[in-house]
Amino acid sequence: MHNEAQNLAPFYDRLSVVLEDLGLPWELLCINDGSTDDTLKHLLSLQTRDSRITILDLSRNFGKEAALTAGLLEARGEVAIPMDADLQDPPELIPSLISQWRAGFDMVLATRSSRHTDDWLKRRTAGWFYALMNRLSDVPIPANAGDFRLMNRTVVEALRQFPERRRFMKGLFAWVGFKVTSVSYERPERQAGVSKFNFWRLWNFALEGITSFSHVPLRMASYMGFVVSLVTFLYALKIIFDTLIYGNAVKGYPSLMVAILFFAGVQLMALGIIGEYLGRLYEESKQRPLYFIRTCYGPTRSHPSGKTS
Repeated sequence: MHNEAQNLAPFYDRLSVVLEDLGLPWELLCINDGSTDDTLKHLLSLQTRDSRITILDLSRNFGKEAALTAGLLEARGEVAIPMDADLQDPPELIPSLISQWRAGFDMVLATRSSRHTDDWLKRRTAGWFYALMNRLSDVPIPANAGDFRLMNRTVVEALRQFPERRRFMKGLFAWVGFKVTSVSYERPERQAGVSKFNFWRLWNFALEGITSFSHVPLRMASYMGFVVSLVTFLYALKIIFDTLIYGNAVKGYPSLMVAILFFAGVQLMALGIIGEYLGRLYEESKQRPLYFIRTCYGPTRSHPSGKTS
């Protein structure tokens, strides 16, 4: 939850009704990811009504992937179901997820049947992203399946073993494997507020996914260098041929500048690709904690070392 104060009351009301009807013991673990509005105040108010609510107040905004990791590391149930608080992940789908889990599946995805709530640009870029990811990555990532899913304890324990600091959770969910099925649903509009993911953040998210689960861009840089070298060699042969046949005519300045700028652009692009991977290695080498918990409101929990203050 990040600045979701307007959504918390309707979110809890709908979720609690669904969970009570299931007749199972449950806990609502709320991750306050550095909200600057009244999110924490509203969460504490809800906690006075229901002691099954536990609140982890992070020391600042660490981002969606870190907050999601915090929830999975701290979850204690036999199954865990990550959800956003904007009610675009409908609580009414949970019984279907539970039903598939009881049928023997380890992970049950909530897959969007359409993306009509997204604008044209977001629909197109999402399609391009999944198509590109599944061509580059050795691990297929299910299209139109977000973080909303059910995972049993075996899957959660597997995810707890990942040491990465730079995380692309959709890829990690797919990488662990296990027995997976899906339930389709229509994703509604946000209950209130606006999405925190603008186009730039979505671009960086896609870049994180590609560089986390594929080294093909590095290989492409090598291939591009080979192709450019081959074209340059052929062009050099042409110059030698022209000189022998027609004499040493002086070539024009524009063609020289085009060649220089072209090769400079290719070199910078290759360096940029290498830099993306090198930057991720640098972040991993520092071994910083994924997040810090400022305060835990609820039952005492055994926090992972180095993640609380």
